[in-house]
Amino acid sequence: MTAPANRKEAYRLARERDKALRAKQREAMLRGDERALPARDRGPVRKFARDWVDSRRLPGQYFLPVVFVIMLLSMVPFPIPVRSAVMLLYTLSLPVVMVLVLASSFYVAGRVKKEAAAKFPGEDLKGVGFYAAMRSSQMRRLRFPKPNVLPGGLPVTVKNTTGTAGAKK
Repeated sequence: MTAPANRKEAYRLARERDKALRAKQREAMLRGDERALPARDRGPVRKFARDWVDSRRLPGQYFLPVVFVIMLLSMVPFPIPVRSAVMLLYTLSLPVVMVLVLASSFYVAGRVKKEAAAKFPGEDLKGVGFYAAMRSSQMRRLRFPKPNVLPGGLPVTVKNTTGTAGAKK
């Protein structure tokens, strides 16, 4: 390998090398490789919390889509009597949905902490309830690292290059 001819070329090569390294690390993080995960996602207790949340359908994951639909309905120009009913629905449903998500978050946090304490005695459980509650409030497709289990507890399968179902992640 030869040295770059000038500083501009050296910077370009360094940027390309850094870009390839970041892409490789991001792919490992998305796969759920324990070594590539940030510190907040590492460890068996956090993996247990992720799998517990991912194996269930919880109200928090539907919060953003429901709010989006409610907001869209509030912008549609309905006739006056219908519009007042829609605005009443909007005014009443948003706090109800928020309270439901908040109650669900407290339930998830308590339940995950209790089950993690039973499954991992002696492990540090600091923040695991909050971690699980925050994960339960994200839409499934946007969760990071990607879910390893489907709702119901079955492992996620990936397709290999031949297009047939492969082994579990």
